[in-house]
Amino acid sequence: MTKGSINVSVENIFPLIKKFLYSDHEIFLRELISNGTDATLKLKHLTSIGESKSEYGNPQIEVKIDKEGKKLHVIDQGLGMTAEEVEKYINQVAFSGAEEFLDKYKDSAKDSGIIGHFGLGFYSAFMVAEKVEIITKSHTDAPAAHWTCDGSPEFTLEASDRTERGTEIILHIADDSTEFLEEARISALLQKYNKFMPVPIKFGTKEINDPEHEPATITDKDGKETKEPQRKITVDNIVNNPNPAWTKQPTDLNDEDYKNFYRELYPMQFEEPLFNIHLNVDYPFNLTGILYFPKMGQDFNIQKDKIQLYQNQVYVTDNVEGIVPEFLTMLRGVIDSPDIPLNVSRSYLQADGAVKKISSYITRKVADKLKSLFNSNREDFEAKWNDIKIVIEYGMLSEEKFFEKANDFALYPTVDGTYYTYDELFNKIKANQTDKDGKLVILYASDKEAQHAYIETAKAKGYEVLLLDSPIVSHLIQKLESSKENINFARVDGDHINKLIQKEDTEISKLTEEQKTALETLLKEVIPSEKFMVQLEAMDSEASPFIITQPEFMRRMKEMQQTGGGGMFGMGSFPEMYNLVVNTNSKLVGEILETKTKNKQERLINQSLDLARLSQGLLKGEELTKFIKRSYEMIK
Repeated sequence: MTKGSINVSVENIFPLIKKFLYSDHEIFLRELISNGTDATLKLKHLTSIGESKSEYGNPQIEVKIDKEGKKLHVIDQGLGMTAEEVEKYINQVAFSGAEEFLDKYKDSAKDSGIIGHFGLGFYSAFMVAEKVEIITKSHTDAPAAHWTCDGSPEFTLEASDRTERGTEIILHIADDSTEFLEEARISALLQKYNKFMPVPIKFGTKEINDPEHEPATITDKDGKETKEPQRKITVDNIVNNPNPAWTKQPTDLNDEDYKNFYRELYPMQFEEPLFNIHLNVDYPFNLTGILYFPKMGQDFNIQKDKIQLYQNQVYVTDNVEGIVPEFLTMLRGVIDSPDIPLNVSRSYLQADGAVKKISSYITRKVADKLKSLFNSNREDFEAKWNDIKIVIEYGMLSEEKFFEKANDFALYPTVDGTYYTYDELFNKIKANQTDKDGKLVILYASDKEAQHAYIETAKAKGYEVLLLDSPIVSHLIQKLESSKENINFARVDGDHINKLIQKEDTEISKLTEEQKTALETLLKEVIPSEKFMVQLEAMDSEASPFIITQPEFMRRMKEMQQTGGGGMFGMGSFPEMYNLVVNTNSKLVGEILETKTKNKQERLINQSLDLARLSQGLLKGEELTKFIKRSYEMIK
């Protein structure tokens, strides 16, 4: 038997491991199983090139709980180690940089984590164990070795009578970590971190129906038939899928395979995804994965952190910020890359050029897939538009390259359900919707019901009206106006239609300048100036006498503030101001002007204003009650 000290001069390394990693101590199991997986895959490689005399067979990793003995076992059938290798890899290499680590992390270690740094993965076991044993037999003819350490720098190393190739790690669980002797806790950790590890992981056994037993039909003396009970057999409980869909070639998978994998990832998600994007690249970096578009509708605040990041099938994190462009964090799925640099805990990304390249690649791949879906089945793409537009519009706002590519597949639906690409829309409306200054005016509504009257007025002139109702539409149209040449978006209720698209042939007012001045004075006496800005306009005599509009700039800025934006303006900077457009050619407006009694004039103005407010959904509460009562009086 050999006794000795681990090659580290700083004796408080173990308390440091425990203290600094305590918040994340569950990852010890991931690290130990990862080590076992590495040992198994290395053996596979050596046997494939004839460098090992050992038969590879069908190795698995087993996790066992010994609750009475307060022990947790992690057993692999991999490469194993000789005593010399234990000495080298456990006692020396693992702590080759321990002093530098202490210097670097003494103030920040608890924030940054240390697992994986300087080969400390194995030593994460001491976060939960008061003593750790390693019993290991190399794939060579060398005798087995037994290493023991109680969490101090002292260790013992002696021969073992183990005859099976591989390594067993025995954790003597500390009193403050007995949760890791609970089957449910270990099962949950295996599901979280090891669900798709490339080597089968056994955790206990389970009973299943015997596939080779077909229950016989038994007929009793009365001729009644019953089936004999199904025979059960006990099998290993393998908790992982070693060959998940993302590790396969897209050509080997069909639609059902992708849907089944989605159910495997999200067993509590009952809605099917709309479509998927299979990522598969090996230059200039390695990256595989599958991203799914879930149904999103108008929900801009959909739960993020649904994309899982793996490294060689080992779960790392569901915070993929920085790797996946922000607009795609609303998607779901898996990304696996050995080239994403992680710091010591495997759980936090470092700013890195490779990550930027990966992010650009994912953006490009998603854009190419969307274009392909649009080109191959436009009708289906249009049917899904409302469920995917939030992601696409957000991408157009936040990623310039995606904005450029989206020109080929981003859709602009009309209130009548026709879908145009931008170029199609431009060509459709440029002749009719270009104003006297040569600017193309794109009309849109955000609510078909609330803006119905305005939409109908625009359609009567042969104008197309888009339906743009996503929560970030104000940001998007701002982006389009600054990127496309000589265009302007105008919401249909932003002004009366002749002002929204001004042509040369404007209506002539029936009122003289004196009459207009008198009307304006009268209106301002009755209508509250802090809420309404009165505008006199000559319109068609059949058009509404009073029309309430909200200035496009003012309304758009308010909307942008509500969805995060609007620049330097504070939330309270934009009061609810409206324009009151008064049609000087309306018969009713003429009557208001000619009415002799002040009371009747005021009553007509208030009634007309309230009707205009009612049409915009602005008449509520006490004012609505008074309006209804006043209207009944007028009917009498």
